[in-house]
Amino acid sequence: MRYRRTTAGVFSTLLAAVLAATAMPAQAFGQTATVAQMQAEPNQVQDVTVVQGDGYATLAWTHVDGATDYQIERTPIAEDGTATGNAVIVGVWRPNRQINNDKPTFADAGFAPGNRFQWRVRARFGTTAQPYSTAVSGATNAHWGNLSTPGQNLRTQWEDTLGAQYTSDVNEYAYTAAIDELSERVRVVEIGRTINNRPINMFVIGYPTPPATPEAVAATNPLAVNCNVHGNEPGDREACFIMARQLAFTDDAATLDRLSKTTVLIVPTINGDGRAANSRGNSTGQDLNRDYSLIRQPETQAFVEMVRDYRPIASYDGHEYGNTNTGDLPMLSPRHQNVAQGIFDESQNMIEGHMYTQGAKDGWWACPYGCTGASVGLGEETILRNTLGLKNTVNSLLELRSSGGPTRPDEGNTANNRRRKTYSALWTFTQFFAYHSANASNITTARAEAIKFQSANTGRIVFRGSRPIPAHPAPHPGDTPPPLDAPGQDQILNQPPCAYKLTEAQYNGARTDGPTGRQTTVAQRLAAHGWKVIKVADGYLVPLSQPERGLVPLLLDGQAAEGLVDGERIAPTLTGTHNGPLTVSGVACLAGATVRGPIKVQPGATLIVNGSSINGPVDASGAAGFVLTASTVQGPVNATGVRGPVVLVGNKISGPVNVVNNTGVAPLVAGNTVNGPLSCTGNTHAPVNLEVANTVSGPKSSQCARV
Repeated sequence: MRYRRTTAGVFSTLLAAVLAATAMPAQAFGQTATVAQMQAEPNQVQDVTVVQGDGYATLAWTHVDGATDYQIERTPIAEDGTATGNAVIVGVWRPNRQINNDKPTFADAGFAPGNRFQWRVRARFGTTAQPYSTAVSGATNAHWGNLSTPGQNLRTQWEDTLGAQYTSDVNEYAYTAAIDELSERVRVVEIGRTINNRPINMFVIGYPTPPATPEAVAATNPLAVNCNVHGNEPGDREACFIMARQLAFTDDAATLDRLSKTTVLIVPTINGDGRAANSRGNSTGQDLNRDYSLIRQPETQAFVEMVRDYRPIASYDGHEYGNTNTGDLPMLSPRHQNVAQGIFDESQNMIEGHMYTQGAKDGWWACPYGCTGASVGLGEETILRNTLGLKNTVNSLLELRSSGGPTRPDEGNTANNRRRKTYSALWTFTQFFAYHSANASNITTARAEAIKFQSANTGRIVFRGSRPIPAHPAPHPGDTPPPLDAPGQDQILNQPPCAYKLTEAQYNGARTDGPTGRQTTVAQRLAAHGWKVIKVADGYLVPLSQPERGLVPLLLDGQAAEGLVDGERIAPTLTGTHNGPLTVSGVACLAGATVRGPIKVQPGATLIVNGSSINGPVDASGAAGFVLTASTVQGPVNATGVRGPVVLVGNKISGPVNVVNNTGVAPLVAGNTVNGPLSCTGNTHAPVNLEVANTVSGPKSSQCARV
């Protein structure tokens, strides 16, 4: 594996700062050494401490040699220490639940926040229980926020009922509107509507105020949390409401500093219809987490368009999972083999390098989703974690174990179960914010390299297949690592085309795959993805030389597992050496070519150049479309009056570059090295660089001043 693993020490200071923003001051409860403790019974657990978190308490103790597991007991008590209820075994710690097995910790959760308890821990050898530790007691933290402070005193329906009720859509909209009204650092935007016309809202959070436009938000390298795609899995949604309040009203200086540099995007309920019905799918029964590439439904279209416009560099996607024998918090990175290596590596590092390390410190059991060998967590590009990976976003799936299982035996009580799930999700999202804060430069570097790699259109295309995920830590609670769906030869395209060509009927024709009255065309879906499309005389060209290249064939190739349309593969027209000037009429595609002379694109023609060397100027004045990626040009490049897409990514250009008076979508000018000036004027839409900077030795003027 090529991804990094960070140590726990790297994040200890950062975690303290983040928790200060999202929880009351931590209280640690320990016992001074008494005569009884110094004369401990054989195999009695020693040195028990309890640190209060946000909806959970972290117990730690000294490992007993030979112990096979530990039981954690909790007893409700009054302020004078007298019991007010029965002692209950609330947790079982097993050696396979974390990466530092010699330093056991357990995150006790499920209790009503603010109550007072006593905890004891005992080791077991097999099924034989050993003596309990000395008791440790204290009050847990109440719901976050001072009840006398406006904004902080907001509470969700779920909090007010101590988990007995989930927050309804009516209460969600009231709570969301109140945060929007009371906090200058929050703007709530409606990114779409469900089939039944419920708003799909998103919190946009920054300090002192959030950036005013999606483009301005994108420039801050934002992070995003998708909280509730399956309507009957609402635990993450409740955590997102709490996190939004915390970020909106915290006074913590470190958190405010980070919010001044980046923006947090929280989509609490993409599937409002399913949540209202407590159903997995939306109102048509569609599993929305199998629709992020195909975007047949208005809910997924809204989310994909948000990703296109706001461009989050990292994301988490919240779910719940029914296997009682897996971890508290199964997680999984984007596994599709078309995902750029750096995006996969950084996603794995976020999970294994940070979440596993901090989970071990705070007592949560994080593990890879699918660790018990179930046929889940595979490489389907329709699933959000894979779709986002193919969109060059570092991200992870989060699964909350739906029931307590053998390691949390007190969750037969529904409210206890709901509270544990929600507060474990809140812990995860808080840690995600911490990871993003500490690793923004690594994430942006991985993303920039991925955009240039994908735009270069090099390497094979895999239509369906996942990267392997090893069992970690070993030994793992499951017998096997997450399953591998390795691609067969019929799922691999070793020589990818230059572009796909669609007919008018394929591109703009009516579709039947979608809710009645809400079907969208292929043209609308490709626009939602943000892909560049070139109008030619007899159809439409979709070049592979663009940032989401790994996803394009999965929708447009007849060999795709779940494609939209069977597009025509357009092969390169020039791959060798051309001596002398080259004039392009119609469509020309150069791949790995050498041109020893100037290139002139006739008005209305299309030129796509990938991985080529050009010894001379390139003039695409009046072209239908112009794509130049991963190439070297000895001379000026001129894209003037192009009526379709202009794409310049990852090139080395010795000479001035002019991007002038183009009338199509915003020109993409990213990751180029230009030995000369870069001039961009008069374009209908200002050029963008997707936050992948260009290196320019000369002046950058007008519309390209910031690219």
